[in-house]
Amino acid sequence: MKIKILLLTFIVLCIASITGCENDDFKEVAGVCPVVESTTPLQNALNVPLDQVISATFNEYMDPNSITSTSFIVSGMSPITGTVTYTGRTASFKPQALLEENTTYTAKITTKAKDVNGNFLQLEHVWVFSTGMLLRPVVTAADPINNAIGVALNKTISATFNMAMNPATLNSTTFKVNQGTNPVLGVISYTGSTVSFAPTNPLLANRIYTVTITAGAKNSIGTAMIADYSWSFTTDGVPTVTATDPMNNAINVALNQTVTADFSTLMDAASITTATFTLKQGTTTILGTVSYSGNTASFNPTNALALGQIYTATITNGAKSASGTPLTADYVWNFTTVLLPPAPIIVDLGTAAMFGAFGGNAGVTNQGLNTVINNGSLGTTAASTTITGFHDGLIIYTETPLNVGNVTGDIFTAPPAPGTATSLLIAEKALLDANAAYLSISPAAKPGGSDPNAGELGGLTLAPGVYKSTSGTFKISNGNLTLDAQGDSNATWIFQTASGLTVGIAGPTGAKSVIMINNGQPKNVFWYVGSAATINSAGGGTMVGTIIANSGVTFSTSGNANQTVLNGRAISLVASVTMVNTTINVPN
Repeated sequence: MKIKILLLTFIVLCIASITGCENDDFKEVAGVCPVVESTTPLQNALNVPLDQVISATFNEYMDPNSITSTSFIVSGMSPITGTVTYTGRTASFKPQALLEENTTYTAKITTKAKDVNGNFLQLEHVWVFSTGMLLRPVVTAADPINNAIGVALNKTISATFNMAMNPATLNSTTFKVNQGTNPVLGVISYTGSTVSFAPTNPLLANRIYTVTITAGAKNSIGTAMIADYSWSFTTDGVPTVTATDPMNNAINVALNQTVTADFSTLMDAASITTATFTLKQGTTTILGTVSYSGNTASFNPTNALALGQIYTATITNGAKSASGTPLTADYVWNFTTVLLPPAPIIVDLGTAAMFGAFGGNAGVTNQGLNTVINNGSLGTTAASTTITGFHDGLIIYTETPLNVGNVTGDIFTAPPAPGTATSLLIAEKALLDANAAYLSISPAAKPGGSDPNAGELGGLTLAPGVYKSTSGTFKISNGNLTLDAQGDSNATWIFQTASGLTVGIAGPTGAKSVIMINNGQPKNVFWYVGSAATINSAGGGTMVGTIIANSGVTFSTSGNANQTVLNGRAISLVASVTMVNTTINVPN
């Protein structure tokens, strides 16, 4: 029986060999009929990469000569060209170009393929697959940004992609920088997902540059940009000095002049310093403070300038624009100060001149045993009861054992007694005169005041003139203020502050003073204070000048034994004057 079965099998095999495996019943017999076991991509595969190599694996070894472009065909809208190879039991088709995006392809192994024994594939093996939308590289950020202006001349230009790129495709043919039609030379580098272009030479000032990254730039798997990417920017103009104050070769410049320079563009404030903005008289460097605001640099001399001298101001090329572009060269100009002292400023106090302290319509208060007003009177338009802690030669105004103040002149108030109608008239006239004097030294009446150190007068030496706080407050806290009359006994100073005046700082050594030199006179110093003045709240120190404050003047604070001195007058228009152990010496 076994012999019959073997014989029957042999006959069947022989028939299959003779017929070329035309009977489907014999196709799965190993070693008889070749079939495709698997494919890449799989049947109906989606989102197949565009660089996909297509392959088919057989159930047996095939005749390599039968695996050709006529037996392995791949078509999209039309047949595509490629290279066919055969290794092991696998035939491969490598497309000559990338596959198209979002396209369905048909792969086919025809019946021309045969095995090593000459047995042909009985039926064509056909399968289909589809490619997806390709993720292409795009530029997500550029530096400088498109249409940027004021770009630094040493700018490194860069572009950042949405994916890793092939550095070999980022070169002078794919990353181009042009100024008009002129190409710019530079070094290209790539780090992370950012390509950078460092110009070999500085860019030209005030020019439009165009940057182009071409579609030749490819990602790490060889996918190119879909189109060129271009953007433009404008470089910074070289900064220049457009105006100065004083102007070049100016004469009769005030001794308290703040020297300024205006620039053509916004500057780097950190580059505007005493190293780049200097003032000299001959070879002598003038000390001062340098500041920068808007497009203007300012040099405020620490001390008053000298009469009839030539000064040289210099802005060096260390001064840079906000984007880092320096001046092409130092900018130098000269000016000459006034030959004669300025004409004296006349301030008429009227009948208010006889008062050492005047408390407007609110009164005057003393706390302490050592308060005295020398060579002057005391007054208010308020009732006599608002004067506390004082006496004159005849009358005591509510003094206590701890609050005794001596007025060497007279005390003028409204009734009740000891105030009288007559003394009230004198006080009212003094207040009217004080108001008039206040207006006469205001910024409206005396414009053009300078601010030598941003409201801080401590540590300065100032020539005669008008000084106005830009911030609205004046302080004397960083040291004493020195007023230099430069030999002119008529030299006058007016200080204007829209808000407060504060002299001194807290602490036992916090008192600050105003010092007058070279024939300076306290009677020629005036303080216009828009609100209140506080003089050495820690006690001590010497203040100079006539203080006319709208809303009160306070000397020292309760409990301080150190004597505070005012060589001048303390006049408040609508509030009280308060003193603690204070000496007021009224000037003639």
